[in-house]
Amino acid sequence: MSTPTIPRAAVAVLAVGAAIAIAGCTQVLPERVIVMSESGEILAEGEAPAELPLDEMAAAGEVTFEEKCAVCHTIGEGPLVGPDLAGVTETRDADWLVEWILDPEAFAAEDADAAEIYTGAMTSQDLAPPQAAQVVAYLESTSDVEVSTEAPDGPRQLSPAEFEEASDVYFNRCAGCHGTLRVGATGPNIEPERTREIGTTGLQTILTNGLPGGMPAWGEAGILTAEEIELMANFVQLEPPTPPSLDLAEITESWNLIVPVADRPTEPQTTRDWENYTGIILRDAGQVAIMDSDAHEKVAIIDTGFAVHILRSSATGRYFIAVGRDGRVTMIDLWTEVPKIVAQVQGCFDARSVDGSKFEGYEDQFIIEGCYWPPQYVVFDGQTLEPLVVHDVLSNDINGDELDEVRVAAIVASHFDPVWVMGLKESGYVAIVDYSQPDFPMVKKIAADLFLHDGGWDHTGRYFITAANAQNKLMVVDVKTQELVAGIETGEVPHPGRGANWIDPEFGWVYATTHIGEGKLSLIGADPEGNPEHAWKVVREVEIPGTGSLFLKTHPNSPWVWMDTPLSNVVEESHQACVYSKEKMELESCFPVADHGRVVHFEYDRAGDEVWVSVWDPEGEIVIYDDATLVEKLRIAGPWLVTPTGKFNVYNTANDIY
Repeated sequence: MSTPTIPRAAVAVLAVGAAIAIAGCTQVLPERVIVMSESGEILAEGEAPAELPLDEMAAAGEVTFEEKCAVCHTIGEGPLVGPDLAGVTETRDADWLVEWILDPEAFAAEDADAAEIYTGAMTSQDLAPPQAAQVVAYLESTSDVEVSTEAPDGPRQLSPAEFEEASDVYFNRCAGCHGTLRVGATGPNIEPERTREIGTTGLQTILTNGLPGGMPAWGEAGILTAEEIELMANFVQLEPPTPPSLDLAEITESWNLIVPVADRPTEPQTTRDWENYTGIILRDAGQVAIMDSDAHEKVAIIDTGFAVHILRSSATGRYFIAVGRDGRVTMIDLWTEVPKIVAQVQGCFDARSVDGSKFEGYEDQFIIEGCYWPPQYVVFDGQTLEPLVVHDVLSNDINGDELDEVRVAAIVASHFDPVWVMGLKESGYVAIVDYSQPDFPMVKKIAADLFLHDGGWDHTGRYFITAANAQNKLMVVDVKTQELVAGIETGEVPHPGRGANWIDPEFGWVYATTHIGEGKLSLIGADPEGNPEHAWKVVREVEIPGTGSLFLKTHPNSPWVWMDTPLSNVVEESHQACVYSKEKMELESCFPVADHGRVVHFEYDRAGDEVWVSVWDPEGEIVIYDDATLVEKLRIAGPWLVTPTGKFNVYNTANDIY
């Protein structure tokens, strides 16, 4: 085989079957060479000459470094998020660096030096071996840059008012991923001993620009000001405040029964189809908008409290139950002429989950709230929100390690048994709470994996499928037998929300998730009776643009699965929605929805012929699409649409249609 001529477009040269040895300004490649374009296309293959010029590799490596590495590392400017890389090729050989860049976690499992420095902060950037070799070539080309010896800049003293302000920002923006005590879960540990290694400047960079794998670019997105970012960069280097407790007596003090049951209507007072109402969370306004999905009209604006996370419909659909990051539970009656609050209570200081009793004979009798802090769940009367019981969930994790924090993540209500199923995030257990028994006990804890986040039902309602973020898995629990039946590796940080269920032409019933840490839709077989050979296995993977997704949605009457890509730092990608074809079994298209903000979350009307999409921005919008044609039907805007986030159709939510 003759030696190929390297085209001008070639940007990567990879040695195959040989060590990569970098010396001076040449790359020694003793066996054969693959010449690749910037996009990864193989341009030529052939026997390697004795030496190849390094400059093309270094130039390509610089581009990759700036794109993938510079957010955490500098060369000669001092430590940032990670160490200064000036002179790194003097202390580590090229082969070692390539392996570290490609997959630091896997490399740490087999190399003692890698294991010693691996903290979990360095993650795979999904580079191909040629790209990793390019980066190493670039680092070698900068070997004469002096290594900075400056220590990270430490925190300044905060005034009491600043500390209180920062505590509020942390609780509302950060605790969901990093934990109230900052020990991490979906996000990494950010206790002071770690954050001080990064320093104020490094932390400001992270808060401004985000990180691959799901850390939002709070500054670039315009969510936090430069002053707030500077404040938070200092705050997270200080010891966290001691979080307060909240007992049953204190919860009861907060209970406000606004409209007694006897004073409520016994039949709907509105002529609208209230089962086709859609509730829209207006996150930063502390409100929920109730929309008539038939008329596309606003029916009511409800003051619910800061940063509502979800709305759940009661079993009958009559009530919307809101819960948010202030831990407040709000019951909204949809039978009144104009929807109104009938009861409110604060069961937590921070919460993400709530649901009602749905088993036959128990409809609308009880409501459960799962707390992020304190580590507990609270059960209320399903008509009045009177607090009935509080149960602590703090325990050791599935490995026996003692914990100081256990957050209640997803809660789902079974339609086949009088139980709630919930994920206990830090502990890795899926818990069963039996509301047919006095005192609403936790009757079973099923060991799953770390850290449990969101999840929902399969198409039968028998299997609870939840994300174990830290293990990149979906865990499957059979609620009938109360046993774990599978743990499935799907991709980097799965984030299904409730998930999505449909019939795949080849594999039958499937359940799907997208991922925070990569642009991928994963389908798992979910029909153990009809298709046992495919059950609880990844049967299809679909690449989607962007670096991560938060939400996906489908409907039994829809040919599509809708997905967002709001985590991308590429502005155009954060403005788009993507659609997967169930029939073609492939990505149909991605298209722009907005020219500002971030496009997030989807909901169908009851019939499944319209999709509602949020433009997440202080100047928010709701964009409604004809689901059959993917053509925009209506765009709703106005000063009242402040950061519209999740949307919940009454009928779909009450009946767990997803």
